[in-house]
Amino acid sequence: MTKIVPPLAPTATPEFGSSGRLLARAAFLTAGLTVAGALLGLLRDQAFAHFFGADTDTDAFLVAWTVPEVAATLLIEDGLAFVLVPAFSLALVKRARCTGPDPVRALVAATLPRLMLALAGGGAVLIAAAPAVVAVLAPGLPRADLAVDCTRLTATCVFTFGLTGYCSAALRGHGRFLAPATIYVAYNVGIIALLLLLGRAWGVRAAAAGVALGGVLMILVQLPALWRSWREREPAVAVPAARRADRGTAQALRLALVAPIVVFALSRQTQVLIERFLAAPLPAGAISHLNYAQKVAQMPMVLSLMLCTVTFPVIARALAAGDTERARRRVESDLIVAGTIVLVGASVVVACAPQIIHVLFQRGAFTDHDTAATADVMRMYALGLLGQTLVGVLARSYFSEARPLWFPACAMLAGLAATAVAGALAVPVWGAPGIAAANALGITLTALLLLWGSGRRRTALSVRWVGGQLARLVAAAAGATAVCWWGAHETSNPVLALAVGATSAVVVFAVVARLLRVREFCLLFRPVTRRLRHAR
Repeated sequence: MTKIVPPLAPTATPEFGSSGRLLARAAFLTAGLTVAGALLGLLRDQAFAHFFGADTDTDAFLVAWTVPEVAATLLIEDGLAFVLVPAFSLALVKRARCTGPDPVRALVAATLPRLMLALAGGGAVLIAAAPAVVAVLAPGLPRADLAVDCTRLTATCVFTFGLTGYCSAALRGHGRFLAPATIYVAYNVGIIALLLLLGRAWGVRAAAAGVALGGVLMILVQLPALWRSWREREPAVAVPAARRADRGTAQALRLALVAPIVVFALSRQTQVLIERFLAAPLPAGAISHLNYAQKVAQMPMVLSLMLCTVTFPVIARALAAGDTERARRRVESDLIVAGTIVLVGASVVVACAPQIIHVLFQRGAFTDHDTAATADVMRMYALGLLGQTLVGVLARSYFSEARPLWFPACAMLAGLAATAVAGALAVPVWGAPGIAAANALGITLTALLLLWGSGRRRTALSVRWVGGQLARLVAAAAGATAVCWWGAHETSNPVLALAVGATSAVVVFAVVARLLRVREFCLLFRPVTRRLRHAR
């Protein structure tokens, strides 16, 4: 008789969603490494601004920078993650319930070789078509030849980012977050290294080469953890029915889930393409000002979504196991926590935009004019930060379900249309700040549509309650912005102004949110209140 290898004990693949301590530890590690990656990203942008400032050469590079931006959204942050994290979560649930061949290894065998072939082909096509890509993205760009050179260098990230996203999704599905959280640290280290070594000799091409190097490093930092994860269980003897079922899962993964997720991710990233297209005819440096402003303004959003990176597999596994109530509670809590973080950050960005840009970038080739122009754009971007965060949280909840969902893609297309129309109308009047305002309008519309639709899904969020909590947070943010603005303008020293403004914003936001009875703040202060009552 053939011996069937039983499933591993639960310790082999920790059920991180069932333990608040494990979830908190994963969130803490992810937060620390996310902050490290974000700080290195700022250091990268500072080095770029110091070496090159904001001119026609930097505009040419930033057109090529569109490639890694789109690739990161489609292959790392949204697209592949939305497909593969639920797929690996479902495979792990099957692994715990059945004997026979390992569903996780069957999923990898069915998807990874085809993905690598598609990524290699896509990168090769992009390298060959670089002149046409630049002509479409930025018609009339003064340094189109330089943009083509940089695009061919950054096109390598199609392959490297795809493998990075696959490894990250597999590890997160297994409840391992340390290695995936290090990818942007490795990525930015590669870019900074080549900027420092070759920036003077190669110009902006050094940054493009750094993108290629950073993509390779993103894969390498995950390989040891991935190897350990996939060696956990030895494959059992094959059972034809189980093999057919796994092939059916892979087929469903390929045909039913990929299309709506790809449309959603591409539509979201197309907002950047529209911005570059609209800004190309503007005076030199406009694309660069948009880029610097966006990178800084989005930092609160990046930090707000770090918890959702950890909880996404928790939601997916809960839905795979049929526990919709647990998934609903998790999504509602994520919305409030992420909204709190991003609105505190948005308050500081709006009130202290000139000081932030001065401290971060005003040195070398980056002038006073660049600081003022970038700050104006950044304030407009900040108006859409809550929308960006809500889209990130809600999209993860939509795509946690193992069935095709076209509503998020339709909502994203509606927001994209609003961005394009509003941007075309605003550019002749307000220039680059008008483009950023149109971005904020479009993403906010998408967020409202996703929130409205979330009450009609399997998890059935309480839309009225969530909307009320978010409205209270917005009111707290308005008060924090006013106080932060006043505190920041009481001193001429930009560092001191930023410190005073940020501190006052955090304090005022917390007080107002508690007075307005936002649930998370009531829970946060409840232990203190109980201790005080006991003392009396």
